[in-house]
Amino acid sequence: MTITNGQDGATAQAWAALGGAPEFAGRVRYLGAPGLGQGPLPVRELARATVGACALAAAELAAVRAGGGAADADPAPVDEGAVATAFVSERHVRVRGREPVNFAPLSGFWRAADGWLRTHANYPHHEAALVRALGLPSATPQALRAAVAGRTAVEVQERVYGEGGLAVAVAGGYGDPRPLVETVRRSGAPGRALGRAPAGLPAAGVRVLDLTRVIAGPVATRTLGLLGADVLRIDPPGMAEAADTYADTGFGKRSALLDLAAAEDRAVFEGLLAEADAVVTGYRPGALDRLGLGAAELLERRPGLVVAQLCAWGWDGPWAGRRGFDSLVQAGYGIAARYAGPDGVPGVLPAQALDHGTGYLVAAGVLRGLAEGGGCALRFSLAGTASWLVREVPAAGPGAPGYAAQPWLRASDSGYGQLRHAASPFGDWPAGPSRWGTDRAAWLPR
Repeated sequence: MTITNGQDGATAQAWAALGGAPEFAGRVRYLGAPGLGQGPLPVRELARATVGACALAAAELAAVRAGGGAADADPAPVDEGAVATAFVSERHVRVRGREPVNFAPLSGFWRAADGWLRTHANYPHHEAALVRALGLPSATPQALRAAVAGRTAVEVQERVYGEGGLAVAVAGGYGDPRPLVETVRRSGAPGRALGRAPAGLPAAGVRVLDLTRVIAGPVATRTLGLLGADVLRIDPPGMAEAADTYADTGFGKRSALLDLAAAEDRAVFEGLLAEADAVVTGYRPGALDRLGLGAAELLERRPGLVVAQLCAWGWDGPWAGRRGFDSLVQAGYGIAARYAGPDGVPGVLPAQALDHGTGYLVAAGVLRGLAEGGGCALRFSLAGTASWLVREVPAAGPGAPGYAAQPWLRASDSGYGQLRHAASPFGDWPAGPSRWGTDRAAWLPR
């Protein structure tokens, strides 16, 4: 077992981006055998730093709720084996013994006339848009391969995006620099007084509205749930989450459906919002503003809220309004080209580290916002985490060998049946997830 004391460079960077006191960053203690491999980019260092920053934020909030401050917080131990296992949690899930479906047949890399393209067609409406955009005779890899081969990568990218699908030309160089965290607004108004928290549950009693999907946002909110928060995820009817995805990310929360365009459901949502302490969103810039749920509107109505916003490509620039997933950002930001094999075929990070790393940073941002009294809006993006990874995260060198996932795998009952799943770096959830969309849209009693 190895123990790293003192200040870790990547942890200090993440903690500073979150606005934490610099002297507090050295309180993380890393132990255990690291996983995630030693590829061309410091993924292991990103992973442990994002979890470490979240551990610091949790310790800080616990100290504040006990009547102290960051200086009174306990040391924050983080096991690198738990981190490595959690960062590939979607690969470890087994639903009644069945392996998950993480990527559909039309999701992947395809050779274009002038380079490579990455598609994402895991959801039926994205697959339909891809088929429609390219006029495919069938929704098969063979048909897609033939259609892409005769066009440039950018031409396919624009055709598919124009139809509402997801395709990105593989970039040969890194994208423009992006901030890791942005604090975009402070209301100056305090949130609800939280009082002392039970041991090990620094977010106990905190009510979190979860308006996120897929991996990054749900990783953030499942972490907040494990740390004691009452997390309620709200989705619109008709946009079902993939069952395997929710079996992995639905821990620590409940899930309900509301149509915010319908008066009755909107009234229920407004009642939930009136009692929330934090709101976490994971939609494209502007998507929730049309419903009056942008950060500025939320803080005007609830000045003490903590609002954490997450998107794929960043909050400005020509791609800000585009949909995206971790795999697409890796392709479009130049990471896939960096991991190309000897044959030139683009590669991928050893984990969907942009998703998971950003998720832990979002959770840390919410915890820090609560510790500072609320009344703030923070922005995160997968592109911001990618920019940090390729430009700033320092490599720490190889750790001691001996990593194995098995000590960090658990079994739980759930709404989907018996699950095998990865534990959180912060401990074990008391129960498995319910089925997506089957819970009441109501807070638990305090």
